[in-house]
Amino acid sequence: MSKTAPGIRYAEVEREAANVRVRVVLDLDGGTKRDLGTGVPFFDRMLALMAYQAMIDLGVQVDTGAPDDEHHTFEEVGIAMGEALQGALADGEAVNRIGSATVAKDDALVLVALDTSARGQLFWDVPFETERVADVGLQSIREFFRGIVLQGGLCAHVRKLAGENDHHVVEALFKAFGAALVVATQPLDRRPGTS
Repeated sequence: MSKTAPGIRYAEVEREAANVRVRVVLDLDGGTKRDLGTGVPFFDRMLALMAYQAMIDLGVQVDTGAPDDEHHTFEEVGIAMGEALQGALADGEAVNRIGSATVAKDDALVLVALDTSARGQLFWDVPFETERVADVGLQSIREFFRGIVLQGGLCAHVRKLAGENDHHVVEALFKAFGAALVVATQPLDRRPGTS
């Protein structure tokens, strides 16, 4: 089946900006394949968790002329994933449109609510206790979500409800985003009880 055939929710995006080249491959109806090479192992793990919860196939490859430029890596991956999400949904197939998830990870509790409204807006209420986790600046986490939401045309409310361990909070964020995304992008004809 062609990747451009009707009903195939698939996109490939390549971006180059700020010494960072990003390639994203996204299949909204996959769910088993991950090929992640951002150059930041912690980021790769979080993207894998998101993809698992979203039940998508995801490939992300990053080439950078400035390996220490974490900010632009996270930002550009977010933007490219948002573009891929828009591309995968471009055929206008009716989807649930809204989805939300509340996810716990030990002491952390995070809520993510999404609307695939095509009006990219991020409402972020995630106070962190520290500046870095696994040698990643936590401002970069927000930049990733900002990129995917604004470029993907999502309205997203992201809120920390509880949690003192920022590693657990970040893990819950990525899982909750994926779990909300799978519901919001589910085709209406896949709803239980419909023919």
